[in-house]
Amino acid sequence: MCIITDHSITIIVTLHALLVLTFTVRILLRDDLSPPGRLAWFVVLNLFPYFGSITYFLFGEIDIGNRAVKRHDEIFDEISAKASQFMGERSTNDTLIKRVYRPAFQYAGSINGFHTTGGNSAQLLADADETLARMVADIDAATDHVHVLYYIWQRDHTGTAIVEALIRAARRGVTCRAMADGLGSRGLIKSELWTRMEEAGVQLAIALPFNNIIHTIITSRFDLRNHRKITVIDARVTYCGSQNCADAEFLVKEKYGPWIDIMLRFEGPVVAQNQLLFASDWMQATGESLDEIPLFEVEPAADGFAALVMGVGPTERRGATPQLFSNLFACTEYRLTLTTPYFVPDATVVEALCAAAHRGVAVTLIFPKVNDSWIVAAASRSYYRKLLDAGCVIYEHREGLLHSKTLTMDGKVSLIGSSNLDLRSFDLNYENNILLQDETITQAISERQQEYIEQSDQVLLPSVLAWRYYRRVWHNVIATIGPVL
Repeated sequence: MCIITDHSITIIVTLHALLVLTFTVRILLRDDLSPPGRLAWFVVLNLFPYFGSITYFLFGEIDIGNRAVKRHDEIFDEISAKASQFMGERSTNDTLIKRVYRPAFQYAGSINGFHTTGGNSAQLLADADETLARMVADIDAATDHVHVLYYIWQRDHTGTAIVEALIRAARRGVTCRAMADGLGSRGLIKSELWTRMEEAGVQLAIALPFNNIIHTIITSRFDLRNHRKITVIDARVTYCGSQNCADAEFLVKEKYGPWIDIMLRFEGPVVAQNQLLFASDWMQATGESLDEIPLFEVEPAADGFAALVMGVGPTERRGATPQLFSNLFACTEYRLTLTTPYFVPDATVVEALCAAAHRGVAVTLIFPKVNDSWIVAAASRSYYRKLLDAGCVIYEHREGLLHSKTLTMDGKVSLIGSSNLDLRSFDLNYENNILLQDETITQAISERQQEYIEQSDQVLLPSVLAWRYYRRVWHNVIATIGPVL
């Protein structure tokens, strides 16, 4: 029979207090943690001390490791030294960008050092089928190289078609480099398709692999992921948007399908910037130098538009993504439309959206009606009343899972890419986006956004006010501990 003595109780209480105190002090010592994030951790640690301590140990700090940060800095120093002619000049904003939007473009350029370039062109692709057909055709037409990087690369029709196209290209002598995220594409990486690419001569790399999960847990976080979707062919064509290398039906989460994405096919100087962003990931994963990556001068189109690439991630400066969005909102004059599947913003973004609406900007937000993450769905709806009170218009898309990440401003400026408006995209994931100024492309994206609205239900303030108290409590509880989740 186990007898608990006073001495045993004292030891248990002391150890409990030391555990909570240790993590509390650690949280208080962190200058990079926002007050809401700090409060969320305090709540979890006090309500669930043991669970909270383990969770903080696994997920509490955004640290990919000193070696990775040092390597990232070395890579961008090398890119700046060897490829500065492809990165653009800060001064070009004064001639290419309308004055009202210059602060946003200048801020975007400060993230990686990729500045605005002119002479670009783009096509908005109709759907996932057209995207696949155009990508395969471009890969089949490649004469020098093909570079691809995907967060999720499935073994379905789309994923297999890209694999087969890369194999064909490699066999005819085209240099092919393919990267996939170690978690999001783990099924493909372990499959015979990955082996077949290697045997055909495709150079392969895994972004953030799970070679040593224990080491990853101790020194970093296993949920730091490469969420980018980059395709570059012969340094003349690149694709950018929200679509992973997977069918729209997205069989791993079939009940939420179809996944509705948006993709653009770009030509012009901006392609070289996307090539350099791919190169930075490739160099990080393989240890190779920039000398291995081909870079070609591209003649700008006389009637092309201004654009720049930006990449964010845990090795970039903290807060870059929410600050970028806040700059974009502040520069909007009269109309702002935004779509994102995951809306769990920080206070900076929420207040910037409300500020834009309060000063008369027509702010329209489009989210999925049914989300594949119940946490995101609850946290998102905790912001509805504040946004609606400010004058924002909210729609919930009901035809599948709206996965498009789009932002259009005044019919003139667009942002497209992989970044969501959530804390993962803000702090944890590597993301890639293209910011552009062009009325024709922005109009095309705006028309696609209007199609989403026509497939949506508007969320009205009276219906939000009529939510039962327990539903409001649930939304707010989830939002409160959002920085932990």
